[in-house]
This record gives sequence, C-alpha cells and structure tokens, in this order.
Amino acid sequence: MNITLNGETRKVPDGLTVRGLLEHLKIRTEKVAVERNLEIVKKAAYGATLLNEGDSLEVVSFMAGGFSIADCGFRIAD
Repeated sequence: MNITLNGETRKVPDGLTVRGLLEHLKIRTEKVAVERNLEIVKKAAYGATLLNEGDSLEVVSFMAGGFSIADCGFRIAD
C-alpha cells in the first residue's frame, strides 16, 4: 500500500500498524512521536492503529541536547 511519510510517498506492506511501520523502518519507538492524518497517535495505541492506503504520517524523533540563544541569532535585552 502507499502512504505519505514525512512528506514523501512510500510503498509499505499491507496490514501494518503504526508499531509495525516503525519496526519495518527500524525506528525505535521510545523517542518518537507519530501523527497520522493530522492526529497524534498515543504510544499505547501504536500496536492497535492500523494503517490504510493513502494515510499521511509524520514521525518526529526527539534528540538530547539543546542550543544556545546566541546560536539562533536572538539577543538578550539589556
């Protein structure tokens, strides 16, 4: 079946759940958020949320670290 994943059309096996998709893509579920058709999928529902032809998904991973205010061009007011 065809889905849109992070803005790109991808062919994936039929019958996948969100968890199955993440496993298929070798993405660890611990530090990701998934949006399916503009709705956030709760982690507890990854295994029960079946994907359908034409679904649009955004998968975002969380990263440790941060940035300095100086890195983004902001200036602290005097």
